[in-house]
Amino acid sequence: MTTVNGLPAHVLLVHAIVVLLPLSALLLVLSALWPAARGKLAGPNAILSVLVVVLVPITTEAGEWLERRVAPTPLVRTHTELGDTALWVAIPVAVLALAVWWRRRESLRAQAAGPAEAPGRRTFLGPASTAVTVVLSVLSIAAAGAAVYDVYRIGDSGAQASWQNQFSSSPAPRGAGR
Repeated sequence: MTTVNGLPAHVLLVHAIVVLLPLSALLLVLSALWPAARGKLAGPNAILSVLVVVLVPITTEAGEWLERRVAPTPLVRTHTELGDTALWVAIPVAVLALAVWWRRRESLRAQAAGPAEAPGRRTFLGPASTAVTVVLSVLSIAAAGAAVYDVYRIGDSGAQASWQNQFSSSPAPRGAGR
């Protein structure tokens, strides 16, 4: 994807990543830590986080297309290099979101099976295990923090590359450019 309605696709797609990756990270933390939220958010967030993983390479590819069409500056190069890190923070968020969803699913299956079947039934990721809950929660907080921080770094570098020395600190005279 190169352009959308005459605009570089990257400048449009990046907004999806800037919103959806931190949102998925937030939902991951909520669903990992809060059982009531897990019941409502784990499934939708698993889908959302996988969608983000699909969107990241599309967005970075559109960014690389755009990079070949703008002046090669150190700021643009920095932004491009940082943009390549987005996938490496989106993947852990998605994997953990899928793990939290799977645990919720296994917990529901164990409840549906009833106490007679539960003792001999093996479940993946131990839905009743406090240790697994703690590990998933800590990993979720770390992955979410890394994702939000990376989105901030990438976005800031993109804004610097796009806007540095491109505006005046004083307002333009009325009627200018119209």
